[in-house]
Amino acid sequence: MINGVNVLKLEEIHELWSKDSEIDYTSIDREAVKTPKLHNKYYQIFSQERLALRKLESDYKQLYLLKHEYFTGALDQETLSEKNWQPNQRLILKADLDTHIEADKDIIALTLKIAYQKEKTLLLESIINTIQNRGFAIKNYIDWQRFTNGGS
Repeated sequence: MINGVNVLKLEEIHELWSKDSEIDYTSIDREAVKTPKLHNKYYQIFSQERLALRKLESDYKQLYLLKHEYFTGALDQETLSEKNWQPNQRLILKADLDTHIEADKDIIALTLKIAYQKEKTLLLESIINTIQNRGFAIKNYIDWQRFTNGGS
């Protein structure tokens, strides 16, 4: 859960899709009607994961600002205490500020969370695209069966 938004682990999404992606060609009629349900299921997951990504991205912007204030010495004592950070004792040149912020362990940790969340949304987009093309796979199977059985 990311700030009230239920999210799944990447492995859980892979496991779900591994089961749901199979097409039972012995009951192709049932498979055809499952497509809208699958689309709905994965679009709901995608929406939740995308909201979680947006939240992480906004958290990053806020953290970046705090780190900017921290490294420039502009962060107040109350916020330092709240964050349990020691005052910055080094003088950092403006030209080197971005380098120090991007190398900060808190920034790196949040950047990795964002990358993980992006990976999940990319996977879900791919799954949704596959579901949207599922009808074509089913139709092609039916056409192939008709052709191999001498139908028109």
